[in-house]
Amino acid sequence: MKKQELMDILNAVSSNSMGVEEAFLKIKMEPLDDLGFAKVDMHRELRQGAAEVIYGQDKKPEHILEIAKSLLKAGESPVLITRMSREAAEYVSNELEIRYDELSKVGIIGDMPEISGKGEIVVATGGTTDIPVAEEAALTAEAMGNSVTRLYDVGVSGIHRLLSHADKIMSARCIVAVAGMEGALPSVIGGLADCPVIAVPTSVGYGAAFGGVAALLSMLNSCASGLSVVNIDNGFGAGYLASMINHL
Repeated sequence: MKKQELMDILNAVSSNSMGVEEAFLKIKMEPLDDLGFAKVDMHRELRQGAAEVIYGQDKKPEHILEIAKSLLKAGESPVLITRMSREAAEYVSNELEIRYDELSKVGIIGDMPEISGKGEIVVATGGTTDIPVAEEAALTAEAMGNSVTRLYDVGVSGIHRLLSHADKIMSARCIVAVAGMEGALPSVIGGLADCPVIAVPTSVGYGAAFGGVAALLSMLNSCASGLSVVNIDNGFGAGYLASMINHL
């Protein structure tokens, strides 16, 4: 149930065009759709401001399809699916129109929303190998009604590439900084920006990078103030948090 739908019910009760018991029944029936294999949360947007997102990794394609149908039936659009395989996207496309991004493994069903975020979200990467995680963040933020600027391959090994975009860094309302290797990019950006910076360590790097643990620890130990850190390769979590900040 969307916030506006709940407001419509409450206004109908207030104007006596709907009885209290009828309104109570409508609200009571909405919380979840029990599909047997999944209980789809229909009140997520009321509680958190954004509808339930489908985590596609290791889910059966038919389960993804049925959950998406349930969300669409409830009026949720767009439906966002993360970590979705090409096979699952092709299966879903047999019944629903879906836009699938191979790089980030993100699927989107339905029209993108109008921009409701108050400012610009910048998504920056250290290198091109960090782009899949960055795109997951960027597409998540866009699906939640935000304008996103992408600054890719602006890592510290060529600091002039980042500094040439200083105006975008300094005017952003929130920044997602995605980096592997030693994970230095968020600290540098944090020293330039006056907005919250969300650091995303990636699993990019040689042996001692330990699959992103080295970047994670660097980011957690950053000397830059106003820096928060999400889990390794968690572009979705960063994009979601950036959207929350941009809607405050």
